[in-house]
Amino acid sequence: MTTLAAVHAVVPEHRYPQDEITRAFAEVVLGPSGASSPDGDGGTAPVTLAALQRLHANTRVEHRHLAFPLSRYRELTDFTDANGLFLQAAPELATAAVTKALAQAGVPAEHVDLVLSTTTTGLAVPSLDALIAGRVGFRPDLKRMPLFGLGCVAGAAGVARMHDYLLGHPDQVAVLVAVELCSLTLQRDDRSMANLVASGLFGDGAAAVVAVGAEYAHRHGIAGPTVVDTRSHLYPDTQHVMGWDLGTHGLRVVLDAGVPALTRQYLGPDIRGLLDEHDLTVDEVTGWVSHPGGPKVIEAIQDVLALPPAALEPTWRSLADVGNLSSVSVLHVLEDTLTRRRPRAGTPGVMMALGPGFGAEVVLLCW
Repeated sequence: MTTLAAVHAVVPEHRYPQDEITRAFAEVVLGPSGASSPDGDGGTAPVTLAALQRLHANTRVEHRHLAFPLSRYRELTDFTDANGLFLQAAPELATAAVTKALAQAGVPAEHVDLVLSTTTTGLAVPSLDALIAGRVGFRPDLKRMPLFGLGCVAGAAGVARMHDYLLGHPDQVAVLVAVELCSLTLQRDDRSMANLVASGLFGDGAAAVVAVGAEYAHRHGIAGPTVVDTRSHLYPDTQHVMGWDLGTHGLRVVLDAGVPALTRQYLGPDIRGLLDEHDLTVDEVTGWVSHPGGPKVIEAIQDVLALPPAALEPTWRSLADVGNLSSVSVLHVLEDTLTRRRPRAGTPGVMMALGPGFGAEVVLLCW
């Protein structure tokens, strides 16, 4: 089986309380009057600072980290500016996450055979993995697999795809690096409910996972949680639910209110089906690593699996401390689970995330 030798998450140094970010966003989107009519139905009540504060408070996010000082975002005028800042900050965060993860794992950079890089908040060609290869010290014959478009599900999907690769290459090492700078997707002219909610939910961060095949782990004495199995599910007729509307404006968020309902409809059978294949039940899982999609999504997960409140405490804490980090979030929760909770060795764990498609990735772990 694949061993997860190390997980390390990093966040930018600029940390702000939620209300301070809300006020700054209001200045940009609502204008100097502090109120504006929302997009769509002209009969809808105007958006005010007070209404925006209530909306952002409902996300249950208390603090977020931003790639740049808050004042810098007022200067952004278009996608060219935003993506330029992405190319400035993303490689730095990615390098820090990968370097520290490799050090924790005790794996030299030159031993890495495959790197998967994922982001959905900026565009880089050459891809992010190529931009950090020299800084980290990867070999020139490194295999690279950039992932784009998976959004929030990409952290779990990346772990699953590393497992797929290492099953066929058990003597090798793979690294996943995820970087999301959601703050740079700010839309000044978008007063849709999706943009208003997203402006209070998403933050910036990066994370890296070092995974090794069974033979490499045995040869080098590397221990850690192992990947037992994975499951992917692309839900039918849900392409409209989540993603980006790409255009000259850049990355305009698509976020449908039906996400919690879809979670209730599909996720329970997905997880129970995977557990059934290994003669396991929900009650036997000792550690739940869930992406913090937002309060209503987390509550839906708790309900469909009949989980006690403490089961998703690391997910709630991640949401409050740093916000939703898109693909990075589930890795942030995984690191927290391994460092704070330490589930009993040999017991089952589940890692899960939902994202654009709309679909889910579920990873069965053995702690």
